Amino acid sequence: MADLTTTAPPKPKVLVADDEQVIANTLAIILNQAGFEARAVFSGEKAVEALDSFVPDMLISDVIMTGMTGIEAAIITRNKLPKCKILLFSGQAATADLLEKARAQGHEFEILAKPVHPTDLLAKLRG
Repeated sequence: MADLTTTAPPKPKVLVADDEQVIANTLAIILNQAGFEARAVFSGEKAVEALDSFVPDMLISDVIMTGMTGIEAAIITRNKLPKCKILLFSGQAATADLLEKARAQGHEFEILAKPVHPTDLLAKLRG
């Protein structure tokens, strides 16, 4: 008799990086409830450290963080995991300068303005 058990497809893994812990944790909860496997970290450095153990399909990162910026973490992520989708968000004007600098180095990233509405975020991730 055939085995009728089926395994569900793996959930897309999303790494959320924001030095504002409430934002990172809230986004991870929303994503987990929406069918993703999300993990929150609270710095660019922690995001880069998590790449080896978590191996995300997507990185969502704040741009302006103390220490390593989200753009720096995104560049490292893209180099280590070229297929990882990257989405940056920021509520600060200084972001434009950092994005322009990254563009000059050949890196192009999609960015959302903070605060990010969960519906908009999920649409970007699924799109």
